Amino acid sequence: MRFCKASDQSLLIYLGDEISLSTHERVLKLLQLFQKEPPSWLCNIQPAYCSLMVTFDPCRVAHAEVEAVVRKLEQRAESLRRPKSRTVDIPVCYDAEFAPDLEDVARAHQLKPADVIRLHASRTYHAYFLGFAPGFAYLGDLADEIATPRLDVPRKKVPAGSVAIAGRQTAVYPFPTPGGWRLIGRTPLTLFRADRKPMELISIGDQVRFHSISPKEFSKLASE
Repeated sequence: MRFCKASDQSLLIYLGDEISLSTHERVLKLLQLFQKEPPSWLCNIQPAYCSLMVTFDPCRVAHAEVEAVVRKLEQRAESLRRPKSRTVDIPVCYDAEFAPDLEDVARAHQLKPADVIRLHASRTYHAYFLGFAPGFAYLGDLADEIATPRLDVPRKKVPAGSVAIAGRQTAVYPFPTPGGWRLIGRTPLTLFRADRKPMELISIGDQVRFHSISPKEFSKLASE
């Protein structure tokens, strides 16, 4: 465990140096303790692949005191069970209309588009954390056979529901936003709704699966 002063009111806690489920399990357990027993000085806590960013009230506590609390919580977290996860199933239409980068991804790996679809939908992904936009979950790990870098020039607008890949990650854009990930499909599901509990369809620690649907099925689900 390493600590880094990110600002005068935040502390970055590293629980590992590489993206892995074992490291992220440590992140989830420590996050669980903070959520169950939030210190009075805690303002916000943001998990990532291998770290947690703790934001605190600098008028009430100093970095050294926050670090001491974290060390004690980490010792207790080791004996916790991993938080129970849900499995979220996401229907995806991989039709060319919704997948402008599918052909390029297939060509880059000397595959057919059907192979890319099969490989993408064959895995269960882990939701490492949420960021970039409300409801945007970073999911791993993508099969090596289709791992592809981001676009050199990001799009100015990516449609909501777009299913995308970048490196060994995959994700679904919850809103129309700029984005540089490669688009290989689209889901009719709404990833984020302020009037829903929880508001996001995918939460940190969830297991996520994708399955292929036809354009006709997409239209039917989108209209429901």
